[in-house]
Amino acid sequence: MANKLRASLRRLRAVAAKEVRQLSRDRVTFGMIAGVPLMQILLFGYAINFDVRHLATVVQDQANSSMSREFIAQMRATQVVSVDFTTDSSVEVDRLLREGRASMAVVIPRDFERRLQSQTRPVVQILVDGSQPSLAGVAAGIAAMPLLDRHGTGPYAGGKRLEPRRIEIRTLYNPEKRTAVQIVPALIGVILSMTMVLFTSGAIVRERERGNLELLIATPLGRLELMVGKLLPYVGIGLIQTTLILILGTALFNVPILGNLLDLYAAALLFIAASLGLGLFVSTIAQTQFQAFQLAFVTMLPSILLSGFMFPFEGMPV
Repeated sequence: MANKLRASLRRLRAVAAKEVRQLSRDRVTFGMIAGVPLMQILLFGYAINFDVRHLATVVQDQANSSMSREFIAQMRATQVVSVDFTTDSSVEVDRLLREGRASMAVVIPRDFERRLQSQTRPVVQILVDGSQPSLAGVAAGIAAMPLLDRHGTGPYAGGKRLEPRRIEIRTLYNPEKRTAVQIVPALIGVILSMTMVLFTSGAIVRERERGNLELLIATPLGRLELMVGKLLPYVGIGLIQTTLILILGTALFNVPILGNLLDLYAAALLFIAASLGLGLFVSTIAQTQFQAFQLAFVTMLPSILLSGFMFPFEGMPV
């Protein structure tokens, strides 16, 4: 019995030693064993942050008084918002929010100081881009801050606990705060990023493994013609996937599609081209399809986690 156990352990040791030697000869896999965890812990550890900072904000100060200016200065001091735009026009506020140049707007009414003395009327209105659900929490956090304590209007003014001053929060573009409105459009980028890189890198390496790539190079085809010809079918696949996501998102999740569809498809085409280029780059490094899939997976994590799909851009370091 003991001899059989020792023989079994020797065989196991031999198989394990063979696997270690095989891994050490595979430079791509061997490098990924140590390189990928190190790169990802450094990248994601610094980049992923739930604390939103320097949120692009437009301020419409209708009061234009010393107290309203102090309120704006105190908001800036929190470092949660970055007052990038100031305007007197409501139309300009709507335009900046609609174009995505500002994610939040703070509207200070003309009777700001009078409202500070009132216990019922809202003091300030905050407009939030509802296509980013995480911003609603940021606006609620700002509303809860004791920004006006010096003038006896904060929750702990004069040593007496008062009710926090009402700040009205209005959600634009997604007033129902439905998660599908954010998730479904973002899935276009996630799905295209995954499939385009995987398909392209695997297809090129597969041709090399079968020996077909050398045969194609020997034909009168130019290198550019060969690469473009290989990538064109995947451009069509990407556009079909985009169309399917839009149709299913509208039919199943009632996600509205506003604006020019041609602009959307033009942006999708640029994204597909970039993803195909990344897949082509992976195929030049990988020698086997397994290596291609490994490298494609490594590129997918940063492209998804740092895209703003899961974590807000405003929390990432500049």
